[in-house]
Amino acid sequence: MKNNRRDFLQKIGAFGIASGAFPLSSLAAQEKAETRILQYEKPFTSADKIRLGVIGFGVQGHFDLRSALKVPGVELAGICDLYTGRIQNAKELYGDQLYTTRNYKDLLDRPDIDAVIIATHDVWHAKITLDALAKGKHVYCEKPMVYKISEGPAVIAAQKKSGKVLMVGSQRVSSIGLAKAKELLAAGEIGKLNMVNAVYDRQSSIGAWEYTIPKDANAESTDWERFIEVTGKMPYDSKKFFWWRAFKEVGTGVAGDLFIHLLSGTHLVTNSKGPETIYSTGQFSHWKDGRNLPDVMSGVMQYGDTAEHPAFQLTLQVNFVSGTGGNEVTRFVGSEGVMDVKGNNISIKRSIMPEAPGFGGYDSVFTFSKAMQDEMTKEYEAKWTPAQRARPKKDDITYAPPAGYDEHVDHFTNFFEAIRSGKPVVEDATFGFRAAAPALACNESYLNKKIIHWDPVNMKLKS
Repeated sequence: MKNNRRDFLQKIGAFGIASGAFPLSSLAAQEKAETRILQYEKPFTSADKIRLGVIGFGVQGHFDLRSALKVPGVELAGICDLYTGRIQNAKELYGDQLYTTRNYKDLLDRPDIDAVIIATHDVWHAKITLDALAKGKHVYCEKPMVYKISEGPAVIAAQKKSGKVLMVGSQRVSSIGLAKAKELLAAGEIGKLNMVNAVYDRQSSIGAWEYTIPKDANAESTDWERFIEVTGKMPYDSKKFFWWRAFKEVGTGVAGDLFIHLLSGTHLVTNSKGPETIYSTGQFSHWKDGRNLPDVMSGVMQYGDTAEHPAFQLTLQVNFVSGTGGNEVTRFVGSEGVMDVKGNNISIKRSIMPEAPGFGGYDSVFTFSKAMQDEMTKEYEAKWTPAQRARPKKDDITYAPPAGYDEHVDHFTNFFEAIRSGKPVVEDATFGFRAAAPALACNESYLNKKIIHWDPVNMKLKS
């Protein structure tokens, strides 16, 4: 019976932001280390068919399309990629009758396409997004939304002018885990927030973006001249096309790939608009393969005291040769405990200071005369009761997602529901830019060895 109580499953409706029939305070008082399953039963609707095009059919393009097609009423209408091998792969997967092209503008011209996924190299995100919105397409753009901070305002303005839905692809912000973490923080379960430690480590060549390069890769098979239209002239380089995240000419490194996930999640949980100061440093530790963006990087950001949250410091870490074997966790540190978020798994551990001030132990009291020690001990014990001197106890809690839960599908469900209903998305252009700008500022800080000052409300760099 005791073990049954320890394994008690408290069903939580995350998207009603409900905690069952009991308030958090009473649940937290139950037996130590309960495991509570986050239950999520989101209804799918398919009242209106949505025809989807994909621009960029690499690794993330494949993953995005698979998730998108799990949402009822969504149909694939076309795929664009510069590399001929991926065009062939698209037809092998979805049939010879599928419309394919190497020119994204041809895909945007098709009247039978309602929405597009943009999963290209970072350097192309803003350009294709602007063109797609101008053509009346709804846009799902992979993170970071922009390659340069200066591109952000134009994308936000274009989305507002078009009236179309723009969703940025940091899929974790649609997860039931972050929804619950947001609720728990707001409920004061770890006291007053003062620090967030966010880590996204890896330990593999693929994790470090050393993707397999096809044997037929060349300037013609990758349409290199079209590819460099937004970069300026560069000699053909297979690595810059297939390992692009590692190169500042076309990608945004660990900051744009992984820092931005940590930033998006932190902003969602805390309701933050962003940091005020940003500093980053990095090094080349292991993957010395010609890349010009580091494989180990850390960032420190200071968030101000606002109506949405108290002042807190955010530390960011990515290590591509981590002896941990790889680890992703965001730790929210408060005055009364910590909340670790690992994917959709949440653990809360509390440590609460006693009401009484410290006295004795590792203290200066033992250095006083015995008479003074005795006198002050007597006064302390008379003033503070044993209960006031003890640390209050609150049990640990863990939350876990139901088997088979997929936050990526949730993110696309949110996108397509917004198209059908007109309701706002969880990660629009403004949210996406407020996550992208601090991430990209980390690269600027690293490359120029300076602190970046940012206005999170007006979304502008400060001089």
